[in-house]
Amino acid sequence: MEYESVLIVKPEVFIYKIPPRASNRGYRAADWNLKEPTWTGRMRLVAKGTACILKLEDKTSGALFANCPIDTYPGVAIEAVSDSSRYFVIRVQDDNGRSAFLGLGFGDRSDSFDLNVALQDHFKWVKNQEQIEKEKTEPKQELDLGFKEGETIKINMRITKKDGSEGTSRTGKGKSTGGVLPPPPGGLAKIAPPPAAPAAATLRQSPAASPAHRTSGGGAGTEWTDYASAGGNQGQQNSANANWVQF
Repeated sequence: MEYESVLIVKPEVFIYKIPPRASNRGYRAADWNLKEPTWTGRMRLVAKGTACILKLEDKTSGALFANCPIDTYPGVAIEAVSDSSRYFVIRVQDDNGRSAFLGLGFGDRSDSFDLNVALQDHFKWVKNQEQIEKEKTEPKQELDLGFKEGETIKINMRITKKDGSEGTSRTGKGKSTGGVLPPPPGGLAKIAPPPAAPAAATLRQSPAASPAHRTSGGGAGTEWTDYASAGGNQGQQNSANANWVQF
């Protein structure tokens, strides 16, 4: 059993008698007698299943004035005029199937906007329901995501290192990665140790101080004699040089 749901209610709408359409340029509200509407009452837009009906009712008693079944929007059943957003042309039908076209008007543009949105939402829902029913009856095509014969795939992976730098999984042999220079071929360079210190020089005895020239009690005196004689010879040489300069 299907229930009737109310999509929108507007407490006051205006109905006009309209002249026949003169051409294919559309209806114009300026051609109507807008100051003298034919009827004033309440409008209710209801849905029963996928069917949508616009009902014109008396504001006080709720008596039905006219029905406007809407099978699609925009369509023949309800059509906006070309010169205003507040007026529409609707096709009303009686129980015998006879139809007539009337003008429908709103006092505020927000009311006509609400009617537009309600009709669009309803027929969007109808379209979704039809798609769901279609998927139930028709077998769903399964996607074949397997590799065909001879098909290959290439994947480039980026690996983040501990220091935050990125590298690729493909690295050439011998190539450095991450901007770090390779070590030298011989490993770390080793500094040669300093040369060993030379041994202490040993005093050598002069030929004059050999055992053959020493005496048991005057060894020390002989050495001092040699130094004294050497000093005396040096003094004589300096004296001769000084005399030569004076000459």
